[in-house]
Amino acid sequence: MTEQKATNVHWHEHHITRQERERLNGHKGVVLWFTGLSGCGKSTIANAVDAMLHARGIHTCVLDGDNIRMGLNKNLKFSPEDRTENIRRIGEVSKLFCGAGTIVSTAFISPYKADRDGVRNLMPPGDFIEILVKASIDTCESRDPKGLYKKARAGEIKDFTGISAPYESPENPEIVLDSDTQGIAQLAEQVVSYLENKGYLSV
Repeated sequence: MTEQKATNVHWHEHHITRQERERLNGHKGVVLWFTGLSGCGKSTIANAVDAMLHARGIHTCVLDGDNIRMGLNKNLKFSPEDRTENIRRIGEVSKLFCGAGTIVSTAFISPYKADRDGVRNLMPPGDFIEILVKASIDTCESRDPKGLYKKARAGEIKDFTGISAPYESPENPEIVLDSDTQGIAQLAEQVVSYLENKGYLSV
């Protein structure tokens, strides 16, 4: 997804393999990539899934858009170029967690298909589960706890996805969640059931 600029660097294999870590954990590592408009429920659903898995003794981690932008990606804005770099970095971090046998839930708008596909291509088949959280603009605006849509429509926020910047919806996501008509617990259960049925919660 980006050019390798550092020279004289070499990948080092670790003594403990991913398979050994997964056997110790009792489950497989995987990245749950929640994508959708601001206010669609990505973070809320991701945290509900995290809580359900934690209650079952699963090793988990949540990477949330705002939290990441307050630390790792604090030097990035919301231009198309910065959005791409934001997702690239998160993809690399997610890959590391996944390789350690952790189930990673990420909650990012990630509006561009090419960026999401780039993250998928970082990982072996089956490690990246794209989850589209569907909600209409009207629904998202009615939730809007931060007042972002109001600011975007007033021109106070530039490059706001769904208003002044595009959102490219996934064409073939592994999971589609209808946030317009279903509650958080029901949506989270759909994700956990998918993981169970596909064999991720055991080794």
